[in-house]
Amino acid sequence: MAEKELLLGDEAIALGAIHAGISGVYAYPGTPSTEITEFIQNNPLAKERKLHSTWCTNEKTAMEAALGMSYAGKRALVCMKHVGMNVAADAFVNSAITGVNGGLVVLAADDPSMHSSQNEQDSRFYGKFAMIPILEPSSQQEAYDMMGYAYSLSEDLKLPILMRVVTRLAHSRAAVEVAVIHEENQLNPDNERTHWVLLPGNARKQYLELVRKQKEMEESSSKSPYNCLENLNSEHDYEFGVIACGIGYNYIKEADRDDSHIPVLKVSQYPLPENEVRTMAANCKYILVVEDGQPFVEGMVKAFLSKDYEVKGRLTGTLPRTGELTPDNVSEALGREVKCSFGKSQVVMPRPPALCQGCGHRDVYDALNKVVTEYPNARIFGDIGCYTLGALPPFRAIDSCVDMGASITMAKGASDAGVFPAIAVIGDSTFTHSGMTGLLDAVNDHANITVVISDNLTTAMTGGQDSAGTNKFEAICLGLGIEPEHVRVVVPLPKNMEEITRIIREEIEYKGVSVIIPRRECIQTLNRKLRQKRADKS
Repeated sequence: MAEKELLLGDEAIALGAIHAGISGVYAYPGTPSTEITEFIQNNPLAKERKLHSTWCTNEKTAMEAALGMSYAGKRALVCMKHVGMNVAADAFVNSAITGVNGGLVVLAADDPSMHSSQNEQDSRFYGKFAMIPILEPSSQQEAYDMMGYAYSLSEDLKLPILMRVVTRLAHSRAAVEVAVIHEENQLNPDNERTHWVLLPGNARKQYLELVRKQKEMEESSSKSPYNCLENLNSEHDYEFGVIACGIGYNYIKEADRDDSHIPVLKVSQYPLPENEVRTMAANCKYILVVEDGQPFVEGMVKAFLSKDYEVKGRLTGTLPRTGELTPDNVSEALGREVKCSFGKSQVVMPRPPALCQGCGHRDVYDALNKVVTEYPNARIFGDIGCYTLGALPPFRAIDSCVDMGASITMAKGASDAGVFPAIAVIGDSTFTHSGMTGLLDAVNDHANITVVISDNLTTAMTGGQDSAGTNKFEAICLGLGIEPEHVRVVVPLPKNMEEITRIIREEIEYKGVSVIIPRRECIQTLNRKLRQKRADKS
């Protein structure tokens, strides 16, 4: 009897990748993708095989390192959340032109409803843009099984594969049946240089080859074990049929428990199987597209069917235009009565998140708030991290938060426009992820800004992963050209408030780029270390 394990969707992906024979995973932590890399780091077989598992400086460096492992002939996994795809895009899109040697899977975890994100973007658009196959599991079992399939497909087509999951699948558990465990590929660096050197002459040939492969990709999708057309009898006419993408297939099964035999085209591999869509359209008066995320498939179906043919989904309002799917809104779209409302309780009062008691960021914001009252036109530009909570009461200390690293460059632009003082607040992990280049711009342009790198010695927001720049920030800032006397380190504690506020005033008044580094370990990681120390002693 096959062994079963109770796994999160993220854990199923991770175990599937290990069993598919990966040699390395590269990632930058971001909800809802973080648990994939953490699982691999703690897995006994991964440790036995000494699989390379690295928290990279950002998603672009992760993508490039994984491509390098693929170049060497081995299988690699790169993980990120959906907004990380924006950072990795340069390497990601070009990897479709170079192609791969060892199998390469790019895992993008999307966050419909923005549970922990700035936007609702749908990573499937990136796969279509790069012209590569996309896989979208409908269950934890498929998430596990698809990893082996994805690596074989990658090596058959010599292309990277994008696997897209959503928060609800990534962070829910199910029993997963474990399959055959494969060995790692042998080291086999690619000896063909031309397709790896993207000079225009080579790139043009490689792009033509990528276009030629589209037919293979379409055939693979049409024959895929993860795409299937159910309950459709070509001799019958139906009121409507459903195209159910990824986790949407589960919601359809949940909503249609009376087994009314609605025709369903399950789609978990792209390109969209066009022939099957046309077959459904020929037998149904209209098609309902159920997809978690943006109307990616709905738009494509509208494009290649007759303009008079009715396609319903998010664009028509049959399903909500924003937010994640739920059993309720899918049931309503099917015309089913919703007997028990999902997630609409009004009993519990909302409780906004807050910085932990004892967090060093609290003292940083207390100090900044004290000082900026002396400057009526002061603006504080924030960044992505747990310290973004400084925008909320009781601090209300930051005026913007847009994307990773934007605090420094927005402060520079505001200063260029005449804002004084322009202050940037950025975390340690975010600074190495995307802040260093902005700081170099500010130095080169002699900008009049004050940068606060709030260093809690970890990547705290996603659970305490290693931060790439720990113990290196002073050296980095000096190397980027900050004057030594204007790189200031403080310990953010209430007892040091007088010193901290004095230093902030001094650096605001300095007409140039200055950096203040408040450094104190995250209270959560410190508590974990102390608990572990006590456990080791007992």
